Amino acid sequence: MGMTMTQKILAAHAGLPEVSAGQLINAKLDLVMGNDITTPVAINEFKKAGFTKVFDKDKVCFVMDHFVPNKDIKSAENAKQCRQFACENCMTHFYDVGKMGIEHALLPEQGIVTAGDCVIGADSHTCTYGALGAFSTGVGSTDMAAGMATGMAWFKVPSAIRFELKGRLPSNCSGKDVILTIIGKIGVDGALYRSMEFTGEGVSSLSMDDRLCICNMAIEAGGKNGIFPVDDVTMAYLKGRGQRTPVFYAADEDAEYEKTITIDLSTLVPVVACPHLPENTRPASELEDIRIDQVVIGSCTNGRMEDMEAAYRYLNGKKVADGVRCIIIPGTMAIYREMIEKGYATAFIDAGAIVSTPTCGPCLGGHMGVLAAGERCISTTNRNFVGRMGHVDSEVYLASPATAAASAVAGHIVCPEAV
Repeated sequence: MGMTMTQKILAAHAGLPEVSAGQLINAKLDLVMGNDITTPVAINEFKKAGFTKVFDKDKVCFVMDHFVPNKDIKSAENAKQCRQFACENCMTHFYDVGKMGIEHALLPEQGIVTAGDCVIGADSHTCTYGALGAFSTGVGSTDMAAGMATGMAWFKVPSAIRFELKGRLPSNCSGKDVILTIIGKIGVDGALYRSMEFTGEGVSSLSMDDRLCICNMAIEAGGKNGIFPVDDVTMAYLKGRGQRTPVFYAADEDAEYEKTITIDLSTLVPVVACPHLPENTRPASELEDIRIDQVVIGSCTNGRMEDMEAAYRYLNGKKVADGVRCIIIPGTMAIYREMIEKGYATAFIDAGAIVSTPTCGPCLGGHMGVLAAGERCISTTNRNFVGRMGHVDSEVYLASPATAAASAVAGHIVCPEAV
């Protein structure tokens, strides 16, 4: 029996000729990643187990992005612990104020992850890197500690669901509408511990930013990972970027999938996930009576340059509606700089929005946009659970950057016009 793309990567890293769904394996890791919230716990476990040095200073990466610049004493202490550990271990990849970014935007941009990698990260949205043709998945801090020490991790090989993409997206839709549509279709546990493997002729029409967004939210369907085939779009993105030589894998023609779900991209419309689950999706056009207090455009899901460009298209020359707070957060410092150079930052400020340094802050209700009781936010982030962005009586609506920006101008949820 043939193997899926994910299974081929896992087999190679386990040193096995083949693997099958449900098999337990021990695999070599190309990268172990953590952030300022999860890494301190991993460091404590690492030291508690008696380890003194990471397995490879080039293959352990810390990104200070959740509460950085530090918002309080506790977050400052956590970041300090990470800085000291990185220094003690002469780690190559430590990203802090001035060169940091939101981890899942930063690592692909800087070439720290590449095609064919096996990556774990102590953050659930580590599945983002499947857009590059890598196997990547989120783990807990204890598993991160073991990975830092040994360069190995155990996995149960996942079975797979194939998502066959056809056609092209309408101009007012993006990768966020694709993944929200899929989650609305299969539910938040529809791909539980499965590999979500995206195939079909429609893949070629999706940009790398679209693919990164789609894989980022595989976990919101319960997926172990999301993954795209390597094609010309992937190759163009990786060219001159990778810090390691990429390795390309492709699914066998006789690979076994639990099922195949066909998505015609040309039929999609802008959608919004209503409170309090990402599966609670409805067309944006059906929600236009819902007034909003806040808009957040950014995060590891939608903080990339195409997302900033979408926000610019709908905000340039316009004004954010009275009573609405619009917060725009570029995913990395490089994206921030490009925004400034292109005049986007000025346009956002003129529209009445604020532009923040890269941070995960509002996504998890940490800082830079915490909601009060009764407030509603339309956000390009990835989760809208009860209390996710602040008070338990607040509401979060998940949408694409285009929908969020258009709604900021309207003062209520709207469907963005095709442009």
